[in-house]
Amino acid sequence: MTTALHVPEELSARIPVEQRGPGLDRDAVRLLVSRGTEVSHRAFTELPRLLRAGDLLVVNTSPTLAAAVDGQIGHTRVVAHFSTRGDDGRWAVELRDPDERGTTRARAGGPAGTEVRLPGGVRLRLEEPLSAASGRLWWARVPEAGGGARIVGLLREYGRPIRYSYTERDQPLSVYQTVFALPSPDGTGSAEMPSAARPFTARLVAELVSRGVQFAPVTLHTGVASGEVHEAPYPERFAVPEASARLINAVKAGDGRVIAVGTTAVRAVESAAGADGAVRARAGWTDLVVTPERGVRAVDGLLTGLHEPEASHLLMLEAVAGRAAIDRAYAEALRGLYLWHEFGDVHLLLPEEGPHTEHCWRNCR
Repeated sequence: MTTALHVPEELSARIPVEQRGPGLDRDAVRLLVSRGTEVSHRAFTELPRLLRAGDLLVVNTSPTLAAAVDGQIGHTRVVAHFSTRGDDGRWAVELRDPDERGTTRARAGGPAGTEVRLPGGVRLRLEEPLSAASGRLWWARVPEAGGGARIVGLLREYGRPIRYSYTERDQPLSVYQTVFALPSPDGTGSAEMPSAARPFTARLVAELVSRGVQFAPVTLHTGVASGEVHEAPYPERFAVPEASARLINAVKAGDGRVIAVGTTAVRAVESAAGADGAVRARAGWTDLVVTPERGVRAVDGLLTGLHEPEASHLLMLEAVAGRAAIDRAYAEALRGLYLWHEFGDVHLLLPEEGPHTEHCWRNCR
């Protein structure tokens, strides 16, 4: 994989594109397009002309939470990043130390029994690590009745979006919501924005629909990423509705292409795909890690942001398009001075054009 790649600090997108100049909207980012190892440079507003009538975009409807809350352990200030709500009312939480730049740095997790004082009189107690392999995320509980619901209210009143050190300043939660985000019935959502969909605007969606491109909504609530040690993804809650499963299967049976908007959409769809490639309605938790060895069964292409080459989801990109295509694309992104991370430019991976391409893309890898 492209682990030797170094992304210069100046290529990190520090603010959203619409704040970089007058008259800009979210769709004013650049689009790197890969068809196999062939790479072209486009504007994101050209996306409707790069897709075809009958193509299907799978989009994640998970809303972004204001998942960062200031707290205290004794006299020590901490920042709690709320990652995932468990079925038993507990939350997976990462505790971090505030730094002098308004962001945070890693801190040792635990121990069990640690109590975190949060705003509004909420007290959070750490119970056990989410994974035996890492102490970064811990299951934590508000001891009184209805504690899980109290966290939802806490985030709404006192939370702010999780912010990383490469960004310039705090942003309102609206900046982190995509055009596809829908409120969850239980008030939960994603700790981090499903950022591949951020450049879409209502105007661009309308143009895609007018050209015959279809949309299939799925949901995957993303947890807190591991910025320092690049751990494998933890289990995440997802749902693929019956209508979306049927639509995906219909497009696969015809001449259209199934293109996931973001690695979260890939994880959701592939978690609902059987060994025969058919997608069935499913909801629950997924621990699926899509790798080149496992491959993809339902997805033909991918729209994704540009992220650090050590990130585990690059294995997913390689599963979709192959190592040579990803190596070439990342080299071109660096050469072309594309901007990286959630406020940066985006990358469209499409199947190679040519005779029998569709059959081989789905069945020969």
